[in-house]
Amino acid sequence: MASTTPVSSLTRRHIIFPLSLVLFEFATYIAHDMIQPGMLLVTREFNVGPEWVSSSLTAYLIGGIVLQWLLGPLSDKLGRRPVILSGVAFFVLTCIATHWVQSIEQFVLLRFLQGTSLCFIGAVGYAAIQEAFDEKLSVKIMALMANVALLAPLIGPIAGAAFLEFGEWRNMFWLFGIVSAVALVGLWRAMPETAGDPLMKISAGSLARGYRTLLRDRQVMSGSVAIGLVNIPGLAWVALAPVVLIHDEGLTRIEYALLQLPVFIAMIGGNFTLSLLSGRLAIDKPLRLGAWPLIGGLLIATVATLVNPHSYLWLTAGLSLYGFGTGLVNAGLYRLTLFSSSEGKGSVAAMLGMVSLSLFTLGIELVKWAYFSLGTGAFSMVTLALILLWFLLVRAFLREWQRRSVLNP
Repeated sequence: MASTTPVSSLTRRHIIFPLSLVLFEFATYIAHDMIQPGMLLVTREFNVGPEWVSSSLTAYLIGGIVLQWLLGPLSDKLGRRPVILSGVAFFVLTCIATHWVQSIEQFVLLRFLQGTSLCFIGAVGYAAIQEAFDEKLSVKIMALMANVALLAPLIGPIAGAAFLEFGEWRNMFWLFGIVSAVALVGLWRAMPETAGDPLMKISAGSLARGYRTLLRDRQVMSGSVAIGLVNIPGLAWVALAPVVLIHDEGLTRIEYALLQLPVFIAMIGGNFTLSLLSGRLAIDKPLRLGAWPLIGGLLIATVATLVNPHSYLWLTAGLSLYGFGTGLVNAGLYRLTLFSSSEGKGSVAAMLGMVSLSLFTLGIELVKWAYFSLGTGAFSMVTLALILLWFLLVRAFLREWQRRSVLNP
């Protein structure tokens, strides 16, 4: 069985692994964010309506659910390296194949296949990071990785809008494939093996028993649901912003892209703040601090859009404050959830990924329905309700975490 002593300080040799992983994560995100300014071009080319714009992200997220249940336990048995390397290679191939799609159905199918890359990142890559580095360093690395990954939604809309001024949307996917191929080389050279037990049995019965145990673990489930809920408003904004700002408000693609900047800069600011606080404060403190901007930001957005449905600048301001809060809470909540069970970390990460991505998918569709039925006010009210539910879950989660910490110091 492969094992490593968790690293407590970074060297040049150690940093290549998380950098390569986040480069792959960056490629998977930018594969969505760069194409978003062109989604109305895609729908127009295939003669379908704007309601298909958000279907690209929905299909992508569904793809991120379907293999989680298998990849986590599979990487517990075979090791993290071979599983994630095969996933990166598959993503490269599906990006290249997008160049030849001839219908919106083919496009959405390939988005679904590309979305399976999220399974490899969540169930395998993140688990390997948590195993390879100690608690303080893993939280810091996850926060900094999130900053690099957030460059995709930060620069993606602007880069996509600029790209479309000179190039054709199909050619973008060659770029995504090339970036992923570079990540593949880095992972192949530098990723350590932190798991792998050839004696471990993988069968339908053993998988069912393992996941049944996790389903009954209230701490794992409440943490997983909380991670899903806290990210829905941001993902819903990414999915619907082209419709809200370009189609309905009449902004240009460049203006739309510029309005994404404050939201994702704020997320990066939250992650940097978390990185600075890591090791100085207990791991639960940033979660408690992050609740204020999360709720406050979406409350601002709700009041503004109920007063004036066209107040997209106030909506952006509220989502920016919310974005700072997500940067504060995500990495710590992931760590606490992953280590709240004694089951294999691949299986726990897979359960976490399946629950959170399922909620992403359902949540985006719920917010989409609210927006197309009732407008921006309903969009904001639904996202605020989701964050209030997150707040209640995290309070219960942290109370149980404190109780277990006292019993098992």
